[in-house]
Amino acid sequence: MTHQEISYYRLAAQKLLEKNHNSPQQIVHHLGAMQAQDYAMAKWAIGSRCNATEKEIEEAVNSAKIIRTHILRPTWHFVSAEDIYWMLDISAPQVKKFTAAAGKKYGYDAKKLDQANSKIAKLLARNNHLTRDEIMQELDIKKTSSADFLSAAIMMNAELDGLVCNGRMKGKQITYALLEERVLKPKSKLTKEEGLAKLALKYFESHGPATLLDFSWWSGFPPTTCKNAVNAIELQLNSVAIENQTYYFGNQLSDEDNFRESVHFLPAFDEILISYKTREASILVEYQAKAFTNNGIFKPIILENGKVIGTWKRTIKKEYAKIETDFFNETQKHKKEVLFKGIKAFENYLETKIIIE
Repeated sequence: MTHQEISYYRLAAQKLLEKNHNSPQQIVHHLGAMQAQDYAMAKWAIGSRCNATEKEIEEAVNSAKIIRTHILRPTWHFVSAEDIYWMLDISAPQVKKFTAAAGKKYGYDAKKLDQANSKIAKLLARNNHLTRDEIMQELDIKKTSSADFLSAAIMMNAELDGLVCNGRMKGKQITYALLEERVLKPKSKLTKEEGLAKLALKYFESHGPATLLDFSWWSGFPPTTCKNAVNAIELQLNSVAIENQTYYFGNQLSDEDNFRESVHFLPAFDEILISYKTREASILVEYQAKAFTNNGIFKPIILENGKVIGTWKRTIKKEYAKIETDFFNETQKHKKEVLFKGIKAFENYLETKIIIE
């Protein structure tokens, strides 16, 4: 298997090769957790993998079929309702180390965070969906630059404790709601070992071929923990060695004969790049600085046959959306016309006209 073949197989595993009849929540469930700090772009990460419009994806989020919360790593993710509780059970203890440190920096130890949780629970009871500012006002935390970091730590701690998750959007503002009022809590729980094995299988089936370090990066767990999880499911995985690296993937890997020419305009922070520790299979090293920075800022990318060939950005106008492109290499006009056909899916998703500049 070559790096080019890896990039093809990842397209298939991540549901990017063919438009399918999966619902938005089925896409999220398949991928496990999809990074979602940029809410507008994160919705397109789902939309690029199914036929849903932006409005349909928003409805799935507003109705709690898809949960947007902090999980795995200290950043926003989309998680399906059926996965939220077991995933929180295994990942929350490690991510809470960050919130505990942040809270302590601003005078909130574990006891004060628990007290904040009690107040938040009363505020949000009976499906009362409030913005972070509204909650902080009730907690008597004034809006300042330092308080902004404190409020983020308080709400992230409440998410990781399984108390809150996203509520319905208020216009363009996100809200919080009680998780147990949005998603029924399961009667049984997985052990930590069972949960880690389930997470590993989900990752390699939806992101493979990928390495142990890729899984460690995506999940936030140390390599030793990840190795134990992989050992527990090794009979359910295939593997191949490339340049002294072992790549794992699911048993349902697509037949290479099914691959076809493809172009994708993908969002910033898309799983096709961000879910791997090293990204040479999808983007040449000399172009990486043009697609993402060392401090973790990712741009929207243009993918041709699994390889990143440029970046793009959108500007939403009243009557249309404007798309600007930046290709890494000089691209002939007739080639651009072929590539721009890949933006048609985005036009359908937005349900508005696209103008390319």
